Amino acid sequence: MRTLKKKNTLITGLPGTGKTTLIRKIAGALKSSNPSGFYTAEIREGSIRKGFELVSLTGERRLLSHTNIDSRHRVGKYRIDLDGFETFLDTIDFENPSAGPIIIDEIGKMECFSTKFIGLVENLLDSDKPVVAVVAMKGGGFPQKVKARHDIVLFELTRKNGDTIFEEILSLIQK
Repeated sequence: MRTLKKKNTLITGLPGTGKTTLIRKIAGALKSSNPSGFYTAEIREGSIRKGFELVSLTGERRLLSHTNIDSRHRVGKYRIDLDGFETFLDTIDFENPSAGPIIIDEIGKMECFSTKFIGLVENLLDSDKPVVAVVAMKGGGFPQKVKARHDIVLFELTRKNGDTIFEEILSLIQK
C-alpha cells in the first residue's frame, strides 16, 4: 500500500491571529531554500484599513483590493482589482525548477474570484513542491475544497500557538 505524503501545509485562523505574520516568518526561515510566492499586506489610512496589497517574496507589490476603486468584484466593503491580481500572479516564477517551497497568502474569498488563481493553486498543490498557504477559515467553495484534500496538514492559528505552529511547519517542510 502506498503512503500519501502530506506535503502541503495550510494555516487557518480568525482575523487578527497573525496568519500573515506567521507566513512571512516561515518564508524568511526558508530563504535559503529559495521559496516563491506572495503574502498580503494591509493598506491603512491612519487607523482605518482601506484595502490590501499583494507583496511577492522578491518585493514586487500590486493592489489586491481597496474601498476606493471601481470593480464589480467585492468582498464586504472592499472592491477587488481582479486584472491586477492576475497580472501580479504572472510576475511570480512558481514553475522555476530552482525554486523551493511555495508560499501563498491567501486562498480566500477575494483571491478566488480569479479562475486563473484557482487553477494555479490546484496545479501547485499537485506539484512536487511543498506549499505553505493561508486559507480562509469560514465559507465554502474553493477554500473548503482545498482543506478537504488528503495531502494537506491543516493548522488552526490562535494568538497563543504561533511559535509552536511555526516550529511544526518548518519541521514538516524540511523533512
